[in-house]
Amino acid sequence: MDEIIRIERESYPSPWSENLFRSEITSPISSFLVGREVQGEKRSVVGYIVFWKVDDEIHLHNIAVRRDMRKKGIASRLLSEAIDRSRREGAQRISLEVRFSNLAAQRMYAKFGFAVKGIRRGYYTDTKEDALIMWADLGTSSGEGPQVKGQGERKDG
Repeated sequence: MDEIIRIERESYPSPWSENLFRSEITSPISSFLVGREVQGEKRSVVGYIVFWKVDDEIHLHNIAVRRDMRKKGIASRLLSEAIDRSRREGAQRISLEVRFSNLAAQRMYAKFGFAVKGIRRGYYTDTKEDALIMWADLGTSSGEGPQVKGQGERKDG
């Protein structure tokens, strides 16, 4: 948990608390995936993704990658795994909010088939920045929906 909190704090102006992460881990609708780097006997967290599955929809809540590991496709691999698992469980759509200023994340999401469907004005309470609402259709596990490419950035929000 300490590594996740460290990544969260270096990634966001208003980071999630440890209690919030713990409640996500125990929530029946929440999924939490962690990317790890293994060097010999040492294992360290390099990134994570938190998403909810409600009926046939997924909502991405949080994704972050350790600063020194960014731009290596880790966020894309985490998102790809989340999408693959969600499809296998019958998910048809996925949504998220992303800061209006986070162009790198928006480019990554576009590679996964996400499109802007709306704006949440003043969504981020720390800066009053707007959030773009992005959606993608997942299609079926037979290959419809966004094509996962495995390259990209992280979500900020």
